[in-house]
Amino acid sequence: MHNLIAHPDYQLYERKGEPLCSSLQVAETFGKRHDDVLKKIRLTREDCSAEFGLRNFAEMFYNDGYQRKQPLFLMTKDGFAILAMSFTGKKAMAFKEGYIRRFNEMEAYIKSLAAVRDEHPAFTDAVLLAHEEPKFYHFANETDMINRIVLGRPAKAVREEYGLPKGQSIRPYLNDKQLADIKALQMADVGLLATIPDFSARKSALEALHCKRAARLLAA
Repeated sequence: MHNLIAHPDYQLYERKGEPLCSSLQVAETFGKRHDDVLKKIRLTREDCSAEFGLRNFAEMFYNDGYQRKQPLFLMTKDGFAILAMSFTGKKAMAFKEGYIRRFNEMEAYIKSLAAVRDEHPAFTDAVLLAHEEPKFYHFANETDMINRIVLGRPAKAVREEYGLPKGQSIRPYLNDKQLADIKALQMADVGLLATIPDFSARKSALEALHCKRAARLLAA
């Protein structure tokens, strides 16, 4: 559980490209005892097919405030939907609708994140080809420039805000618009690296492109 990070916007976890919620979250949201939620999940898993149970309910452990290992379940959207069927009432229905909406939004976010990651091979190759003796800092400088243009600050500042260790990707902490803007500038920089060798000139071109994108979105 310690290596899973709840996204700050969606408050869901992500594993292998799929959003998940925990039994602890369900217990807190629906005002139920966690041990009762665990029992219900285990009964639900027994009633489901073995394939569905394994696919949608993953048992894990976390350390409580007394450093004791306690069980919890991580659930996919389908697992949550099956479990939540037994929760009734208008308030419960509102919670269920909210969770399903969160799942759907985070699924879209994960796809957007994957698209940004897909651009990195071409971006990395472009940085390497732009230098006779490429160094690590060439790639770091280019990435930092794009982060500063889109986010107004370097990745280091984002890591400090969220308490992330050095080197950890900040992508899971960015919103959809920021991811789309970074992807657009990465794609543009692939071409600029081959045609504009001067770093400052390349930065000016990317800043102008970013301003045009922002103006176009405001006018839409």
